[in-house]
Amino acid sequence: MEPFNGLGMSLGNLSRLSPAQTRSISAENPTGEKGRGGMATEGTGAIPARELGQGWKVSPSIEIAGHETAALADIAGPGAIQHIWLTVHPRHWRSLVWRISWDDEETPSIETPLGDFFCSGWCERCNISSLPVAVNPAGGFNCYWEMPFRRRARITVENLSPDPVPALYYQIDYTLTDVPDDRAYLHAQWRRSNPLPYMEVHTLLDGVQGQGHYVGTYLAWGVNNTGWWGEGEIKFYMDGDADWPTICGTGAEDYFGGAWNFEHPPGEYGVYSTPFLGLPQVIKPDGLYRSQQRFGMYRWHVMDPIRFTQDLRVTIQALGWRSALQDQRRYLPLQDDIASTAFWYQSEPHAPFPALPDLNGLEVI
Repeated sequence: MEPFNGLGMSLGNLSRLSPAQTRSISAENPTGEKGRGGMATEGTGAIPARELGQGWKVSPSIEIAGHETAALADIAGPGAIQHIWLTVHPRHWRSLVWRISWDDEETPSIETPLGDFFCSGWCERCNISSLPVAVNPAGGFNCYWEMPFRRRARITVENLSPDPVPALYYQIDYTLTDVPDDRAYLHAQWRRSNPLPYMEVHTLLDGVQGQGHYVGTYLAWGVNNTGWWGEGEIKFYMDGDADWPTICGTGAEDYFGGAWNFEHPPGEYGVYSTPFLGLPQVIKPDGLYRSQQRFGMYRWHVMDPIRFTQDLRVTIQALGWRSALQDQRRYLPLQDDIASTAFWYQSEPHAPFPALPDLNGLEVI
């Protein structure tokens, strides 16, 4: 029997021994080298630790100057990232761009605003209790997506703002081990329609080429009208589908595992966060400056990945209701602010992503 490589972890294989090597990168050990943690003599904790000296939390975080990019990790493979913990003040969640590249590829496989990758697109704290992503008090981002790589993994954070980020804390836990041929690379892409043009659909993904499987959706949905907003269908066009998709949903709340407008108890949105689906965030108008409803929703296809062999396109409609008698009602195409983060695994190379908007295009308005 071949040795267990330490990938695909679960409670069912937790007792198995493996020759895989565990490593961790943080501001206290930026290279992840064995026996090199906690050696910093300079850093954001240097003043509090000045009487204690080396080894006493001298470098717990990093600073990122305005318009600068910080390299968080540069790992030689083969191996896999197994857990990421990170925190930074919410005001930076849409002005920091999160990028991950595999195996010296020319363009990143993961490129999103930092907050949206961790299901926090509205720059306001919200707890999330799912399996791949957990966000804990107060703004502790955790990611458990398994991210295999064969030659190299590189993680950067770009600050689009002229304002500095005084403290970003992070820990990247990974394993060095053999990666089988059938392990694909994690990808994530962010798109925004603000506002969505009348009678058009929001596109989450388009132009994906190769073999892979779609594993997750996060939406930061801002509603620009009164009334119910989630009648739209999500559609998956795969492997040559043109006008008509292979998979067509029945409504936004249905896709995210809810029903009947998420209304529970009557007159209120029922927030929930489960291992694979959730509506964890509902931001309400306050009667003064907050005028729009805003929602954060996720759906993880962990037990039901959507597999494609050639190509993939994903869209969602924005539909409400026009006022009329119950039996005469008509759909109302909405012009909402929809920001999506799509997650999928695929073999490389991947098609280049559309360019991210600038700072103003990412901003929560």
